[in-house]
Amino acid sequence: MLNRVILIGRLTRDPELRYTPSGVAVAQFTLAVDRPFTRDGGEREADFIPIVTWRQLAETCANYLRKGRLTAVEGRIQVRNYENSEGRRVYVTEVIADNVRFLESPNREAGPAPRDDYSGGAGGYGGGYGGGGGSRGAGSRSGGHDLDPFADDSKPIDISDDDLPF
Repeated sequence: MLNRVILIGRLTRDPELRYTPSGVAVAQFTLAVDRPFTRDGGEREADFIPIVTWRQLAETCANYLRKGRLTAVEGRIQVRNYENSEGRRVYVTEVIADNVRFLESPNREAGPAPRDDYSGGAGGYGGGYGGGGGSRGAGSRSGGHDLDPFADDSKPIDISDDDLPF
């Protein structure tokens, strides 16, 4: 069975960071994702999807994401339910994110900046750079850039034996 979702949208508000009684970080935010069609008047509709992140990923999102920022989220859909104070059963559908990509720099006027890729598995995160456009995985360069950062540099690289890992 498969439960996987990938979304790209803009945050409707700053992430809300909280901690469980045992000290585990959890952040929640809502992502506005455009629908692929427009209304009769040419207006585009959007879906507002609740996102939940845990542990290190939650703290990273709370520190770096802000309202309006374009973000990609990868995770799984979860449906939970509870009984409210009026005794009614309430169902909540949300995305539990395990990978969040920041698709634009915090200061949009400054031009393109490195894109960050934070994955939540086991509390770790990986860095990915990109000038926008597609993604080839964490640590790769995209947007038409060469994979070799020294490709345009014709100068030799001086490496001493102390710098080698073997």
